[in-house]
Amino acid sequence: MSTITTEALSATTLLRFATAGSVDDGKSTLVGRLLHDSKSVLVDQLEAVERASASRGQETPDLALLTDGLRAEREQGITIDVAYRYFATPRRRFILADTPGHVQYTRNMVTGASTAELTVVLVDARNGVVEQTRRHAAIAALLRVPHVVLAVNKMDLVGYEERAFAAIAEEFTAYATELGVPEVTAIPISALAGDNVVDASARMDWYGGPTVLEHLETVPVSHDLAHCHARLPVQYVIRPQTAELPDYRGYAGQIAAGTFRVGEEVTVLPSGRTSTIAGIDLLGEPVDVAWTTQSVTVLLADDVDVSRGDLIVPSKDAPATTQDVEATVCHVADQPLTVGHRVLLKHGTRTVKAIVKDIPSRLTLADLSLHPHPGTLAANDIGRVKIRTAEPLPVDSYADSRRTGSFILIDPSDGTTLTAGMVGESFAAPEPVTDPDDDGWDF
Repeated sequence: MSTITTEALSATTLLRFATAGSVDDGKSTLVGRLLHDSKSVLVDQLEAVERASASRGQETPDLALLTDGLRAEREQGITIDVAYRYFATPRRRFILADTPGHVQYTRNMVTGASTAELTVVLVDARNGVVEQTRRHAAIAALLRVPHVVLAVNKMDLVGYEERAFAAIAEEFTAYATELGVPEVTAIPISALAGDNVVDASARMDWYGGPTVLEHLETVPVSHDLAHCHARLPVQYVIRPQTAELPDYRGYAGQIAAGTFRVGEEVTVLPSGRTSTIAGIDLLGEPVDVAWTTQSVTVLLADDVDVSRGDLIVPSKDAPATTQDVEATVCHVADQPLTVGHRVLLKHGTRTVKAIVKDIPSRLTLADLSLHPHPGTLAANDIGRVKIRTAEPLPVDSYADSRRTGSFILIDPSDGTTLTAGMVGESFAAPEPVTDPDDDGWDF
């Protein structure tokens, strides 16, 4: 394994990316090849893969086994769980989410891509763009992943023909552009043979673009949460009440976005009470400034009523509170979501009762048309919903903040996650609809 110094790593940027694609498109093989050829695999890991491959009668190591870690995955030959891998090159550090391809596990792709800045969508060169490919492209668009790579895999099985690659690239790019994906980079590869994954392929001299690793190392990482609207969901109220700290009252949580400074005027939502930041504690030490992903404790100048689930924001940049949330969702549970469904809505650290008032439309993946008023969303469906909450929520548009513009719906009976939602996101504006009849749940 190549040696990369701490100093070199500190100078590199971090890229979070996810892989997606249909079953048997070769995602795990691609990831294994990427790790192997970039010399990011430990010797004992490679030896374990060689032994497992030999026990199956395979002459060469099955690199997919580097990522298919669950026993069920190895037995069935499919990826079930989201496998996170961390590796680095001298140019960049990476956090990779290898997500399942089977339609049954589309919910895991939503999880893996929710924090990604780039998604690699694999397509089998023999099969082209299929429904699951369209679903993954739609999810990447919904989650506003800035960069999408189309990796046309198994080019060795179509004779490395440029025409096969060009037809798939054209179809996918047109579809993704219609969804609103800002950038698509198409790369012809053979994960099994290693063509255009880390090293350029001599068998596809007609392709003059980057390899997968070259693109991952050079793609701009521009999604900087530190410059978004500042948001601190309160997770815990700290009151030690000790002789040393008799009046200490701090509000702890992880900064979801933006930057907070001592002396800044802030508002606590949903109550709307205002105060000034008197101090910020980070790892037990006072600091003047704190920013995104840091876990901090904020002290306020005034004795304000703040509790878990509240949101601390700059007074000059406070979101509006509302009990009516309209969003695009991806339904991830086997249990259907229906109009009138009573749910719990979790936004940040706050969970409130809610009801699904309307489902204006469901997205048809084949042609991106909107099926009006379906009345229900089944597992893996993407659609629009209108939700009424029991209490006001300070929500941002997902376009402005991926962290505070998202939520999940939970089954109140057993805690199952039902739906992942993006506030205000839409592929197209559905026709206006009237609210359904009163169902007896008044908020």
